[in-house]
Amino acid sequence: MDATSAPHLIPPEMPQYGEEKHVFELMQTMLEQLLIYQPEDPISFLIKHLQRDNDNVPKIVILGPPASGKTTIAMWLCKHLSSNLLTSDNLIERKSSSVAEEARKHYQKSKSVPGPLLIKLIQQRLTDEDCVKKGWILDGIPETREQALVIQTLGIAPRHVIVLSAPDTVLIERNLGKRIDPQTREIYHTTFDWPPELEVQNRLIEPEGISELETAQKLLVYHRNIIRILPSYPKILKTINADQPCVDVFYQALTFVQSGHRSNAPFTPRVLLLGPMGSGKRLQAGLLAQKYGLVNVCCGQLLKEAVADKSKIGKLIWSFLEKKVTVPDSIIMKMLAERLDRQDCVQKGWVLHGVPRDLDQAQKLDSLGYIPNRYNDYAYEVFTTLKPD
Repeated sequence: MDATSAPHLIPPEMPQYGEEKHVFELMQTMLEQLLIYQPEDPISFLIKHLQRDNDNVPKIVILGPPASGKTTIAMWLCKHLSSNLLTSDNLIERKSSSVAEEARKHYQKSKSVPGPLLIKLIQQRLTDEDCVKKGWILDGIPETREQALVIQTLGIAPRHVIVLSAPDTVLIERNLGKRIDPQTREIYHTTFDWPPELEVQNRLIEPEGISELETAQKLLVYHRNIIRILPSYPKILKTINADQPCVDVFYQALTFVQSGHRSNAPFTPRVLLLGPMGSGKRLQAGLLAQKYGLVNVCCGQLLKEAVADKSKIGKLIWSFLEKKVTVPDSIIMKMLAERLDRQDCVQKGWVLHGVPRDLDQAQKLDSLGYIPNRYNDYAYEVFTTLKPD
């Protein structure tokens, strides 16, 4: 498109197609991948990226203090989303990895894994086919700001970050009752979540490091690190109170990870207002048009303007009005299409009211391609906000 030939006449179908097919988001994602990985052959890289079709797989980080329930929530999310759980433990337990073997040696000596080695394990694991196709959930990683920055530098970008929080006194008390099933790695609690199966009860073990003093020391380290990690994820982060039933925490986390973030794509509002006479459609349409710079399109007003202009279609409309006969839908749709196709509606967006009045009009409006992306029914709003005597 030649920039010197402005103003451009944009076909109404173009922005609607881009919005419907998420073209802007697709191009944005591909550009991000190019800038992160900087491949020698960008075209073949983009082709492989499109073939993977994994832009919407889960990429989640769950953080929280000891005994906050983050591993339990992470495991439940994995089952619900059919994703992959990545923890420090299962990363170093990988059998076919020399990096994991080195990490195990470090862990046996010091009961911890050096940050750079942990990052290598994560990077290696995320290249596996199951993580590429089904996504991943990082449990308790990153542990420090330095790890968070290195992870970002490597192009590992979560879409959702969940931070669980609870008072330290609650966490210390809760940690004392923690038990682990060594076969399934499921976490149970002597008070809040005791398994009903006797077989599972008999094989539960008490994990190391759950004494009051050890938990307090871990909490000090966590609080010192978490305040430096959070600024790395300002727009994709949600804090959830963990001092409530696990099921409630899970559903809050699930709702968050299933929500999409606000898109940066150019957006042209197409608003449809419905409601009976006296519901305030005309007033609300005027206010919306004034606030957001939309074109206020009233079907009744269009009919009056067409008659006043004494145009060919206006004379045809008048012949029906004069006989007090309903104007045919075909004429209304033709007049409406002509108005909505004008450049002010295409560029600024519109707020439509007075039509459709029935299902046939709605279907014709849809078949012509005038599909609203915002809808409000004022009759429903008024009805649901009324309080009984």
